[in-house]
Amino acid sequence: MKSAFIVDLERASRTANIGIVLLCLAFGIAGHLISFYFHFLTVTFFLLVVLNTYWRHGQTSHALLANFGFLAQIRYLVESIGPEFRQYLFASDTEERPFNRLERAEVYRKAKGVDALEAFGSLLNFERREIKLRHSFYPVDKDQLEPFDVAVGASRSLATTYHIKRPIMISAMSYGALGENAVRALARGARLAGAVMNTGEGGTPKYHLMEGCDLIFQIGTAKFGVRTQDGGLDEDKLAAIAGKDQVKMIEIKLSQGAKPGKGGLLPKEKITPEIAELRGVPMDVDVISPAHHSECIDAESTVAFIGRVQRVSGLPTGIKFCLGRPDEFRALVQEMKRQDIIPDFITVDGAEGGTGAAPKSFMDDVGMPLFDALPIVHETLSEAGLRARLVLFASGKLINPGKQMTALSLGADALYSARGFLLALGCIQALQCNRNTCPVGITTHQKHLQKGLDIEAKARRVANYIEALHHDHVELLTAMGASSSRLLSEKNVYSPKRASTLPLAEERS
Repeated sequence: MKSAFIVDLERASRTANIGIVLLCLAFGIAGHLISFYFHFLTVTFFLLVVLNTYWRHGQTSHALLANFGFLAQIRYLVESIGPEFRQYLFASDTEERPFNRLERAEVYRKAKGVDALEAFGSLLNFERREIKLRHSFYPVDKDQLEPFDVAVGASRSLATTYHIKRPIMISAMSYGALGENAVRALARGARLAGAVMNTGEGGTPKYHLMEGCDLIFQIGTAKFGVRTQDGGLDEDKLAAIAGKDQVKMIEIKLSQGAKPGKGGLLPKEKITPEIAELRGVPMDVDVISPAHHSECIDAESTVAFIGRVQRVSGLPTGIKFCLGRPDEFRALVQEMKRQDIIPDFITVDGAEGGTGAAPKSFMDDVGMPLFDALPIVHETLSEAGLRARLVLFASGKLINPGKQMTALSLGADALYSARGFLLALGCIQALQCNRNTCPVGITTHQKHLQKGLDIEAKARRVANYIEALHHDHVELLTAMGASSSRLLSEKNVYSPKRASTLPLAEERS
């Protein structure tokens, strides 16, 4: 059945193109006969006529402009502001991606120290597809809870064993992906709240070190900051960074959730002279890290590289990856046992993880989601008898306490979040992280945009967010009937896919 009303674009275009010429002439005549002020409109429409003539007859790049002129330009304008219209006017509270308005609002309230209570009922769907936490008939009293304490490096009896005192850590975000003010605000907030911050793979962590927080130094596949001329590991540079008082752990990034199988990417638009110096890269090309460490070509060489970094740094050292093939991970675990080289921690990054820039095909179609991958890693380590010898971190859209407690129940000992902290800084999800045009000054190096990000005020918001998450963790943990997150297991999670009561895996250290 045909629509009763069909827009004739060709006729509308002819009308618009002729109309702007006639209006230009009309305002010119009115300016001559009635009032000089009409000539302001004459000039405006004359410029529009000139532009329209160029669009229709001068340029050859856009067929729509050549065919429809002025009307096509309106279409481009509407298309460009479509995301903003949907975000603020048309999308419901639960529709947007990657985080909907409800999720963002929860983080904003926590960061501002505002009461997060709600009324009437949940706005989420309950359709037997959700993962939920199982509460207990017999909640634990708060005075029975054990203080959170995860010792990283204890199984090797390291003198540098580090004790994590907060379950949530700031995930890897480099100076480069973020601007100076954002990095400093996050680092200062982490220090205020007693949390740990990952430096990301940005080279020497100048601004991360500036604010005095405890750091995890990340070694990416390009080894910025600890790189030899041929792309290998410079042991002297690594020892120098590991010797800094604030650097408490080393993380070797094998892959990340947003682009597993590809290296990091920093668009050339975001490279300043300072970033080029810190990373040792040119300014006029995109910085694309290798897909893998040159030392890591199979399980044997990867485990040997872990051992080398442990030896040189003298610090608790772990690896980060997005799980793809469980059989490859099982082989890696067996090689760890054979060489007796066990990472002090493993970070499992879900495929839903974020990034500053990545190919869409990798963000959408590669990697295993966190809540599927985490139990596999936990169970594989348990079966191999290694689970108690290392610590397990989890990351991937863990911005609210419910999902964080789910990750702790599925095997994690502590948690990372990146985008949760970006929201705490004031991120509005403009999705311009890769363009150097972030409107709130977080993922940009343009000074006029960064000036709106006050370091002290935003650091306080970061600390508030950490404190509010800790408060909610305590509330949920007591409701689940556990005195410590170490006692949680898959039995504390309801999922339609895993609804049966599951046995406990090997107890964590």
